[in-house]
Amino acid sequence: MAVPKKKTSQARRDQRRSHHAIKGPNVVECPQCGSMRIPHRVCMECGYYKGRTAVAVEG
Repeated sequence: MAVPKKKTSQARRDQRRSHHAIKGPNVVECPQCGSMRIPHRVCMECGYYKGRTAVAVEG
């Protein structure tokens, strides 16, 4: 069974884990209404997607 010969230092361990941080969602501005939305999704405010109104929004 493989066993480490030396203890991994805290610096080396934490450098390996540097990419494990949680990132926020990527958001872009809606070209129709200007509100922030997730890319490649229908805008929740105006229902706009790919140059047309994809969903009718009440309100």
